[in-house]
Amino acid sequence: MGSGAVRERLYLFDTTLRDGAQTAGVDFSLDEKLEVARLLDGLGVDYIEGGYPGANPTDTALFSEKRTLDTARFTAFGMTKRAGRSVSNDPGLQTVLNANSDALCFVGKTWDYHVEVALGTTLDENLVSIRETVTAGVTSGRETMVDCEHFFDGYKANPAYALACARAAHEAGARWIVLCDTNGGTLPHEVFKIVSDVRRQIPGTHLGIHAHDDTGCAAANSLAAVAAGARQIQGTLNGLGERCGNANLATLIPTLKLKPEFAAHFDIGVTTEGLQGLTHISRVLDEMLNRNPNRHAPYVGANAFATKAGIHASAILKDPRTYEHVPPEAVGNKRRVMVSDQGGKSNLLAELERAGISVAKDDARLDRLLEVVKDRENAGYSYEGAEASFDLLARRTLGSVPAYFEIDSFRTSVERRQNAKGEWATVCEAVVKLLVRGESRMSVAEGNGPVNALDVALRKDLGVYQPYISDLRLTDFKVRILNGGTEAVTRVTIESTDGDGDVWTTVGVSPNIIDASFQALVDSITYKLVKSGAPAP
Repeated sequence: MGSGAVRERLYLFDTTLRDGAQTAGVDFSLDEKLEVARLLDGLGVDYIEGGYPGANPTDTALFSEKRTLDTARFTAFGMTKRAGRSVSNDPGLQTVLNANSDALCFVGKTWDYHVEVALGTTLDENLVSIRETVTAGVTSGRETMVDCEHFFDGYKANPAYALACARAAHEAGARWIVLCDTNGGTLPHEVFKIVSDVRRQIPGTHLGIHAHDDTGCAAANSLAAVAAGARQIQGTLNGLGERCGNANLATLIPTLKLKPEFAAHFDIGVTTEGLQGLTHISRVLDEMLNRNPNRHAPYVGANAFATKAGIHASAILKDPRTYEHVPPEAVGNKRRVMVSDQGGKSNLLAELERAGISVAKDDARLDRLLEVVKDRENAGYSYEGAEASFDLLARRTLGSVPAYFEIDSFRTSVERRQNAKGEWATVCEAVVKLLVRGESRMSVAEGNGPVNALDVALRKDLGVYQPYISDLRLTDFKVRILNGGTEAVTRVTIESTDGDGDVWTTVGVSPNIIDASFQALVDSITYKLVKSGAPAP
């Protein structure tokens, strides 16, 4: 690693918009790609790989679009030239060379098996393709790099040829030779050894690592490569990518920035202030893609700094370092001390502090709140994963929550009937009657199920409070049967989010699944009004 006296520069290459777009179910629009590029640029990554111009209309339009980035180099991706063609006679290569980009990244085969089987060409001809493609990129006046596809598998099979491919790129003038664990099957000790071997022939200041996560080692492999001398890390936000995904930059960036083993020796483009926006950026991306955030993701997950055991909560109140490896605020996350029947007063105090509810340690109302929590959990409620419902319960027990609206009644109906085409269809309707500032209102809505219909009806007309919930969206709905039989008690949890990227969960319990769902829906809206500072009636 570095000497410690002068920090070496590590470069971050984000391929969320190209490799990440190969994730099953992910399909970026042009506007979304531009927005993600803006967020990544603000974060401080060095390279943003936008896509493959010419491969599809979105990527072609993206590299024709006028962009303004502060520091990141917008990078076009493409293939090395096809065997048997000249650079000028390869339309795909020419499209990439003519793209509006700051840098170029070409993928080249480095496993002899793939060269002969996938490309159907000779090993020598593949070396010519790598050299001539890099030369063309350098001649265009832009920084050029080569992703050495299947490099680690290729090195294991034929180290001399894999190294020859890397040397061909370097000798032709490539700024970066990126060693790719394309199949994701290489382990950290192998990565360290192989990168160390390559470094004997190519300076580490020109080596990068591109790891896939098929063994769950992509982040570890990336760090092993840095330890062996590589100075560029490629990855994606939230670990997007085909199959099991790519190295997760939301994990790697804070590790590089906060862990002394790396922070003492290396500088990255992400500032301390930029790092504090990481959790927000991670959740904005999930929201954009309509994906549920991974609550257990390192650093940025909702449970990354969550504690349940009472003894742990007590220790955290005294000194957070007892059970936190880094401060959650450093990555823009929050500490969560879960409230449950396994917790005690320390859990309550920590969670109340997080919620901004001020109460003295010797306040007698705390004992009442703890008793209420345990009674309700005995009835089936669970507050350890429903922090918003706990927030409201605590406020009502210790003080009050504004009565923004009052439910008069609600009902749902499910009708199975034939449509105009003679096809059977299910129609769900909900009617909600409520009072808003003393004014009676009634909303009727249809949905693709009774809970959806209730949600739409409840949020249809809250009068003066409507602007406060305009960006509210439900992102997850879970049902758990707490005991057997048709008369079973049901617990429903609902996860919600808003335009700020905040995520919260509410809970409802009842023998009737619709009633339990409605409880959670009402809590979700009430919590949103409280957190938005909506004025009391």
